[in-house]
Amino acid sequence: MTTETTKSALLKQFTATRTMMLWCPDWPITAALREYDLPADAPLVLLSKGTVFACSPSAREHGIKRGLRVREAQARCTELVVKPYDPELDARAFEPVITAIEKIMPGVQLVRPGLCALKAKGPARYYGGEARSASVLLKTLTAMGLTGARTGVADSPFAAEHAARATEVLDDPGLDPVWVITPGESAQFLSSFPLDVLEEPKLAVLLRRLGIRTLGDFAALSRADVRNRFGVEGSLAHLKASGLDHHSVVARKPPAELDVVVHFEPALVRIDELTFAFRLSAESFVGKLRETGLVCTALRVRLQSESGEVSERRWQHPRWFDAEDVVDRVRWQLQGSGDIEHGLSAGISRVQVLPDIVEDLSDHADGLWGTGPDENIHHGLARVQSMLGHGAVLTAIIAGGRMLADRRVFIPWGDSPSGSAATDKDLPWPGKLPGPIPATVFEEPRPVQVLDNNGTSVDVDDRGLLGSTPALFSLKDSTLKKIASWAGPWPINERWWDPSGRTLNRFQLVDESGAAWLLLLEEHRWWAEASYD
Repeated sequence: MTTETTKSALLKQFTATRTMMLWCPDWPITAALREYDLPADAPLVLLSKGTVFACSPSAREHGIKRGLRVREAQARCTELVVKPYDPELDARAFEPVITAIEKIMPGVQLVRPGLCALKAKGPARYYGGEARSASVLLKTLTAMGLTGARTGVADSPFAAEHAARATEVLDDPGLDPVWVITPGESAQFLSSFPLDVLEEPKLAVLLRRLGIRTLGDFAALSRADVRNRFGVEGSLAHLKASGLDHHSVVARKPPAELDVVVHFEPALVRIDELTFAFRLSAESFVGKLRETGLVCTALRVRLQSESGEVSERRWQHPRWFDAEDVVDRVRWQLQGSGDIEHGLSAGISRVQVLPDIVEDLSDHADGLWGTGPDENIHHGLARVQSMLGHGAVLTAIIAGGRMLADRRVFIPWGDSPSGSAATDKDLPWPGKLPGPIPATVFEEPRPVQVLDNNGTSVDVDDRGLLGSTPALFSLKDSTLKKIASWAGPWPINERWWDPSGRTLNRFQLVDESGAAWLLLLEEHRWWAEASYD
């Protein structure tokens, strides 16, 4: 069935569905305030691609709004707190809200973090009315510390969402954050809304050219005429403007409880005892994942001591975790806390393992002819790690930087790049070397000589011009070789505003033997940074 046929069928099947929509304003800000333990009145902005994605109410008081560049936002508020926007944080922080709602009103549909829908009929019959059921929902969220939530009830999800958002214009939205639209009056409620709320920019532009400015003007048109003139997409938008919607509330299936928690009474003070006692739980953790057709590629290990200290870390696997891998991560986290192998400063009373990233088991199944070499490599390296420690096996990644030595970073086998190593790579880095990158990068630059035909060291003046032509080259304490070809200089100015910054020039040359080198000239001295093998 084609997409056009499917949409046409939807047009014939629409019905009014009383919907209750819960809206948590500024949810990304709420999630970030909780994650970073910031006060509720902190001027906070979340950045995405260098611009403001979301801002707190106190930040908006300073004139900060979405789409503003970070430097301009900081200029308007000197106390501004800037954090990166993390959509995973939004979803993770909203999961307890969905769980709490499902305990009192089953059948929740997550539209996006901060916005969810329910069919109003069941809760209204149970709690004695739509307004009463909406109030019960808000009281549940208030008990969780979410006091700014809004609720709207209407004949369609689209109308209910805008009813929830419209509660902000009530006389006292703090006392009455519920707006219930009487059945059959959703179209009248929406009639004064602008066309932009349909989120159909091309259609909105065309309708304005025809003199149609509001949803009420659009809904007044004949449905058949709209279908003939604007097609299926226009007909679906016309349904929304009429207080109806081809979408219905589709309750989510609650996710299975895949984490595992083990309590130790009395608390264990030896690492070997704890890992031995946790082994069966690790097998149960992996077994539950397999039963649901999943594998875990990243997990969180949370350790709690009897003194109340908590250690939490995220672990990633190059393939997927089995029971032995889970036990190894628990042991490595204990060893990495600074405690010795034979005992801990405080006994561990609770161990929790939570799957952070799960993927379909079929995506990681062995191919027809197996994946033997990869498995052998992984199991061999993992075995070395289990004997010598998490940091005993390292793998190289490319990070950000101008100098080649800065771009080469080693991380433990199985870990994912994090922090600056993960984010700085995509920054512009003016002056960095374009590809192809040299195969051999020296741990420390090697001293070399670059001379002209008169045997004088070649130098670069303050304007970046060569004083003479390079003709001879040699490593330290080796014979001079003629230079077959060369290119440069390419200046690099690191932290030019700082007295401790560096100013150097980069060259490439090929000697008479065919060997290619990447050279640096700094403070009138020549160095070999790398060689092209």
